[in-house]
Amino acid sequence: MTPMFSHIPADQRPTLEIFVDGQSVQARRGDTVAAALLASGLDVRRDSAVSGVPRLPYCMMGVCFECLVTINGVGNRQGCLIPVEPGMQVEIQRGKRELGK
Repeated sequence: MTPMFSHIPADQRPTLEIFVDGQSVQARRGDTVAAALLASGLDVRRDSAVSGVPRLPYCMMGVCFECLVTINGVGNRQGCLIPVEPGMQVEIQRGKRELGK
């Protein structure tokens, strides 16, 4: 008997380098920032601005806002909606952000 998913080929998409809190991470072209963070193996939990509890990307479609990160210096970006780009600088948000930052 052949396994159900044996015909699905391995992911052959090229990789690119992004930086998460200054650390080099390999991501797959076409992935979102949130998907790359989850696949990275790093602790990518952000802290809720209200209660301080740890959060991870949840819905992966822009509804829940649990994937907020800073991308290239711009805060409160929904990582699940932003495709990775070579050299992208991603920072995990820790706690509240000041207005205008």
